[in-house]
Amino acid sequence: MSAQAAAITEFVLKVHSRCDLRCDHCYIYVHRDRTWKDRPRAISPGIAHLAAQRIAEHARDHGLHRVRVILHGGEPLLLGAERLRALLSDLRATVRPAAEIDLVLQSNGILLDEELCRLFVEHGVLVGISLDGDAAANDRHRRFRNGASSHAEVLRALELLRRPEFRPAYGGLLCTIDLANDPIAVYEALLEQRPPRIDLLLPHATWDDPPPRPGGAAAPYAAWLLAVYRRWVADGRPVPIRLFDSLRSAAAGGPSQTEAVGLDAIGLATIETDGAWEQADSLKTAFHGAAATGFHVRTHSLDEVAAHPGVAVQRQGAAALSATCRDCEVLAQCGGGLRAHRYRTGGGFDNPSVYCADLKELILSMRREPDTGRPAPIVAPAPALDALLDDLATGAGSAEAVRTLLDARAAVDRTLLIDTLAEADLPEPAARAWALLRRIDATAPEAAVPVWRHPWLRVWTMRYLDGVDKSGPDYLARLAGAAAVRAGVEAELPLPVRDGRIHLPGLGIATLATTAALATLTVEAGRCTLRAPGADPVEVRDGAGPGWRPVLRAGPEQWPVLLDDLDEQRDCHEWPAADRLTPAAALAWDARLRDAWAVLGREAPEYRPALRWGVHTVAPLAVNPGGARRSATHRDAFAAIGVAATDAPATAILLVHELQHVKLGALLDLCDLADPAYLGTVPVGWRPDPRPVEAALQGIYAHLAVADLWRRRPGAPARASFEDSRRWVLEAIDAVTGTRALNGEGQRFVAGVLATVDGWAAAGP
Repeated sequence: MSAQAAAITEFVLKVHSRCDLRCDHCYIYVHRDRTWKDRPRAISPGIAHLAAQRIAEHARDHGLHRVRVILHGGEPLLLGAERLRALLSDLRATVRPAAEIDLVLQSNGILLDEELCRLFVEHGVLVGISLDGDAAANDRHRRFRNGASSHAEVLRALELLRRPEFRPAYGGLLCTIDLANDPIAVYEALLEQRPPRIDLLLPHATWDDPPPRPGGAAAPYAAWLLAVYRRWVADGRPVPIRLFDSLRSAAAGGPSQTEAVGLDAIGLATIETDGAWEQADSLKTAFHGAAATGFHVRTHSLDEVAAHPGVAVQRQGAAALSATCRDCEVLAQCGGGLRAHRYRTGGGFDNPSVYCADLKELILSMRREPDTGRPAPIVAPAPALDALLDDLATGAGSAEAVRTLLDARAAVDRTLLIDTLAEADLPEPAARAWALLRRIDATAPEAAVPVWRHPWLRVWTMRYLDGVDKSGPDYLARLAGAAAVRAGVEAELPLPVRDGRIHLPGLGIATLATTAALATLTVEAGRCTLRAPGADPVEVRDGAGPGWRPVLRAGPEQWPVLLDDLDEQRDCHEWPAADRLTPAAALAWDARLRDAWAVLGREAPEYRPALRWGVHTVAPLAVNPGGARRSATHRDAFAAIGVAATDAPATAILLVHELQHVKLGALLDLCDLADPAYLGTVPVGWRPDPRPVEAALQGIYAHLAVADLWRRRPGAPARASFEDSRRWVLEAIDAVTGTRALNGEGQRFVAGVLATVDGWAAAGP
């Protein structure tokens, strides 16, 4: 947004300047720059705190809502768990009062252990691991100083990150391309590690030190990447690959996700272990001292860093590129490539990339490739489904199981909407909005993901199909508008105005002094503006502004949720939604959710990873005048629950109760647990009326978790509540089993729940 145009939002914090591997393609130790030799091995607490203060100061001055800090090296894990814990705590404590902070750590994984994984999950750190493929591919470059292979140690680290309790810290894989490695073998080896994301990097090179081109081939790196791209598309794009996603997004006029391609303004600075401010770290491949600014955290603010010519050039787009690049047909996608790769002695960076031919061939070939942009359907094979059922039947279930369910659910919701609207005769502006949303989905899929994961998407879709939704296609137009804002796609989209307001789902609400029926959303050059006749324009931004109220966020850093008091679709539960929250009420909700999270940490920490991934949205419900506690989940709501205000211990119970409904609802999208033709009902202890088998299974699973929490609380009332919930679970299991309506999956799931309850008795009170 405009307030952030000249701001720095991403920081590479060098916490250790040495490494325990000797990778022969490393730009820090084996390329032109040698400044690492004069740096302290580890950053001091004082320098780290000064850096955090500078970041917080910059965020406040520029109204930044969020910043990103990447812990880097050398090898950052050499800092050790104790010093990393202190550094992470200080970063959060210092920066968070000014802005939210996303923490990332890039590592070779050699030193990763359970203690570090717990630390990273606790602080919400995403860990990226460097892996170049299978053992043969990885060992071409990533070896220990004595020449020994590092591959087995890297796989051990990745096995840790895939464990359910540590999966939230798994950030992805970074792979440096080597033409000697088979591209499909590398791709398959990376997929085997089930990464949430893959980065494919061209090896650092310049015109002075060009990359190898066996046989003098003109564009061998394009050929290597295209082999992966075609297989990735054929597989249904099973995992985000940043280079490909960035090029697809830029093709639609959207943002790039990397400084390696595209024309986006980049706001990035590096802090070395001695406190020196530096430019992008990759410049070290060009020449000795290439990244230096001469600035230090003690003496120079980030505004001064942002004004440094080497940093400011990151924001100049095409104007900073050579004449050859500016005249090129693929300029908007290529963006001249990584700046470091343009260097030539005597000409500086005023050159095309040394990979110019490869980038151009890759982009033009991708434009010619057939790709509908539609992922392959998610089908769970029987062994995977069995493992999923067993995992969920333990009660809390793992974060990995929940993510699997919600990924499948998002694919179902996407397909449902596409199929619903495929033949629909949509009126304007909905037809125009739908075309824009499909374009974003095809060319910038990551920007469309929040639409498919929007909590109330299916609620609206089903209401629209049934003809009972009052907003009709207007809601679709606003969803597309929100996607355009996220993507940064240049667009001019008419949006319906209701009572002088325009709600952009998941972003916020604009108030315009107009009686007009339509306003225009304009997304252009990083600015997103709503305009209506006779009214002052309203800028859509991360923070609050004139006429703009952003969506509320609440909860602890480890579980930030959307606190939705705006969306009309949220009023879909058996209890009414609360009115729009006052600032004081929003703060109270934030404290309540933080306190409930802490209660779970003390009483039942294994439910927290599933809650973190399974519930993204909390819709406040109206408080019951009679004082009874209220919570609810709608079968069509995605990862969303409704909760009425109450104390933290009760809120913790309500959260896990509704979490179970979210999980089981997503499971029932994936498979049936009972014969759909069976129309009988069964008695249940928690309600006076008999329930259909599916509803009974929902109650069994919810009260399994409630009983699990009550059994851990001291005192006679808690014990009585535990016995009630446990009895209800067992009696309902007997009832649904007696119907003979359960299929094989249902029988397996119920048997697993029963084994969990029996395990409580074996473990004792």
